[in-house]
Amino acid sequence: MDAVRVALLREVLAGTEWPGAARRFAGALRSSVVPRRGGLLLVGTEAYEPWHLAAHLVDEAAWSGLPELAPTLVRHRVRPDAPAHLAVGLGRLEAAGRGATLLVVAPERPDEGLLQRVYDARRAGATVLSLDGGDTEVRGLAHEALTVAEGAGVDLDMVQHLVSAAAGENSLPSPRADRRFRDRLSSLTDRLTSPPPTRW
Repeated sequence: MDAVRVALLREVLAGTEWPGAARRFAGALRSSVVPRRGGLLLVGTEAYEPWHLAAHLVDEAAWSGLPELAPTLVRHRVRPDAPAHLAVGLGRLEAAGRGATLLVVAPERPDEGLLQRVYDARRAGATVLSLDGGDTEVRGLAHEALTVAEGAGVDLDMVQHLVSAAAGENSLPSPRADRRFRDRLSSLTDRLTSPPPTRW
């Protein structure tokens, strides 16, 4: 969905909770992804693979200059002839730990195997976010969740478009800007607390 269609979608949904909720969730996603640490892993259920969201996040990563937003799509079934970007299986979740962000897209309850892997990744230090249909166990595993329940007036695909577009917007706080500020503050603190130079 291009920027014009996203703008129209936001206009249609103006006055509802969804544009603001999508921006808040996108802000949480953006601030949780740490460059060069664990990356962003995106996984769906066995019946629902969020490849469309993966493609939009790749585009937003390129346009916003935030390559860390480009996810690794983790798949339940990988064909032997799949290209590299579509050849990452569920075993990748076992390596997810501190510094990794795991975004689970689950319109329905995932199978127990995926839930266990997400739980293990969270225990290992990964940040877990969910775009879900309201399953309590999925929400319970997530540090941050955006639920699209049945009868909400929108569907999960619409909300994914809102979230991916908001994740790349310049109006969201940049994790890099926060790090630059912390780096400058840390450097200043080091200078102020270091012993004075010896006299010559």
